[in-house]
Amino acid sequence: MVRRVVHVTMTSMSVFDLGPFADAEGYAEAIELDRVDPLAGCRADFVVTDPDMIYLDGNSLGRLPRGGAEIIDGVTHREWGERLIRSWNESWWELQLELGDLLAPLLGAMGGEVIISDSTSVNLYKLAEAAVDASKGRTKIVTDDLNFPTDVYILEGVAKRRGLELEIVHSDGIHGPVEGLARALNGDTALLSLSHTTFKSGYTYNVSSMTKMAHEVGALVLWDCSHSVGAMPIDFETANVDLAVGCTYKYLNGGPGSPAFLYVRSELQDQLENPITAWWGHAEPFSFSLEFRPVEGIRRFHTGTMPILSLAPIEAGVRGILDAGIDEIRQKSVALSEYLIGQWETHLARHGFDLASPRDPEARGSHVSISHPDGWPMTRAMIEVGRVLPDFRRPDNIRLGLSPLYTSFLEVHTAVQRIKRLFETGAHTAFMNVTATVT
Repeated sequence: MVRRVVHVTMTSMSVFDLGPFADAEGYAEAIELDRVDPLAGCRADFVVTDPDMIYLDGNSLGRLPRGGAEIIDGVTHREWGERLIRSWNESWWELQLELGDLLAPLLGAMGGEVIISDSTSVNLYKLAEAAVDASKGRTKIVTDDLNFPTDVYILEGVAKRRGLELEIVHSDGIHGPVEGLARALNGDTALLSLSHTTFKSGYTYNVSSMTKMAHEVGALVLWDCSHSVGAMPIDFETANVDLAVGCTYKYLNGGPGSPAFLYVRSELQDQLENPITAWWGHAEPFSFSLEFRPVEGIRRFHTGTMPILSLAPIEAGVRGILDAGIDEIRQKSVALSEYLIGQWETHLARHGFDLASPRDPEARGSHVSISHPDGWPMTRAMIEVGRVLPDFRRPDNIRLGLSPLYTSFLEVHTAVQRIKRLFETGAHTAFMNVTATVT
């Protein structure tokens, strides 16, 4: 049976077709791709309460893993409810280190190089300050205009307080300005800080070549992997990466606002100083000494008490990725994005939708952006009428996140058809003046 949703406007009532769209080009291909997809069964590991709603925003917030819900229940009722404060000794105190070691293979890192701690922003601040401290008088930080704005704000703050220059290299809006960054890096550069996969276009830097470029002028490199970790292989060890941060609630499916991670290469850990010296980074936190003595190793970059209810569910998301295999995940991610771009070209390009992501899959993460002058009302129409849940980034980008563990090819096909028909029927015009805090 064809499923329909009724949308009421000020002037008329229309019935919008939600599909399936078996007569539209690409349908048979989607069915076959799903049939042979080795990761198709992973969708059952996630909570999906509304199969008619197509979720294309896992690049902002991943779905809830069933295992995560079970962990939350156990931590809440057994560990907190029954064991109370005894749970700190029984399971909580080392949890951020254990989860860091669990996550490490997805970063190509070694045990003891990753810790779950604070938020991405706080971690970026800590590591940027530490890198500048270690630079021995260098006067410049380099980034680009594709970096996540919060990262830029933090780098601006670090530079302003220290009297340093922050050089923001400009791009074409889609591709990383590699040549411009090469020109900006010089003997004055203390730190190069970039997003591995950029938040708007999905452009993905070559970690090895960019890290090498910075090291050649004696600068340290700090990567933000929020939009790449869990969606593609990363190899910090081979690339000789210095520092990195990232969130756990996107492709890692850790939950809304779940704590972030930070990475510090092992040989740098005791050379760098955490600028936020707090008790969880103390060598003997329960000595309650008024003198701060940093612990050795990765724990020294920790700060305050961990939010256990948000920390614990990260395990389920990371284990799901490890079980599926990151190479297999990346293979499906590329296939999904290539299929989506083909569908955009066939069905949406003629309606004024432009591709706002790289065409080369090697330079693209796991989300695809399409732009349109009416991008914002189209996004609202997709959500409110078309039952497609993306997100929007100013000025005109509709981001379509493809999470290989639970996104199907048929969902991509159906989503494109719904977008096409929303535009053709003018359904988006009812949302021209609609506002929302979270876009």
